[in-house]
Amino acid sequence: MAVIPARAQLLYEISGKSAKSKSYLLATNRYVDMSFIDTIPNVFRCYGRCKRVITEFAMQDYEALAALRQAALLPDTVKLSNFYTDDEYRFIDNSLRVNVGMGLDQLCRMKPSYLTELYRTELMKQWLQYNDRRSMETFFEQVAAERDIPVVGLDNTGETMYMLFDREPFHWQCKELLKVMEYPEVEVKQERTIRDMYLNGRLTDIAYQVEGPDNTSTVSFSDYKVFCLRNEQWVKRLAPFLAQGGAFITLNAVYLGGDKGLIEQLRKAGYRVRPVNRKIKTVN
Repeated sequence: MAVIPARAQLLYEISGKSAKSKSYLLATNRYVDMSFIDTIPNVFRCYGRCKRVITEFAMQDYEALAALRQAALLPDTVKLSNFYTDDEYRFIDNSLRVNVGMGLDQLCRMKPSYLTELYRTELMKQWLQYNDRRSMETFFEQVAAERDIPVVGLDNTGETMYMLFDREPFHWQCKELLKVMEYPEVEVKQERTIRDMYLNGRLTDIAYQVEGPDNTSTVSFSDYKVFCLRNEQWVKRLAPFLAQGGAFITLNAVYLGGDKGLIEQLRKAGYRVRPVNRKIKTVN
């Protein structure tokens, strides 16, 4: 008997509910190199059958990206320095200079959530060898743009702004910015754990890792609850594309596994969602 590679369980086939043809769902991880895609069985065959790519947010929409950059700015009436002690403000400034190469003299107009993500990104580059130009997360969207294949975002610009910059109250954003700099090892450990689970095809374990009580990283249980509510909305938005068939859906693995993940929500809505390589026998 052949062994199913764990990575084979990252690609799912969606059918049922009178769909004209099958669609496919690929779990991705931002911190995994695009070369890993070559090891996922049948992924390019499935991609070649599809007529459109569906993702969280269409990164090739340059007007939307410009709007996001504007949304990352603080209102003119808000000063970041008012939310920290002098020592905390200096500590944040120094941490940014050391890790990002810019201090608060350049970045003080940015929202705390933006600074947190900026800092986290640099951490992952240093400790997980993350290369934003080679991330598998946006690979199929880039290929689609090059081949004039339609790319559809499940979230509009306003919703993406909310998810990136406003899903946490401002005072909590300030606390998280300070915390991520005080305890960077927590962020690295969490993302390393999730990445290892991803490489082993453990989508349900990823969901439990994020929603679990031991998770003290900046992507916490409150964020997971937002993800779950959004999954319910995404099922409705996916319905016309799944009915037509030929959709290639590529989403972060954090959203997919577990009882409230997108895969289970699609099944509850009446779709058949099965691993593409389900017929390969396994050895225990």
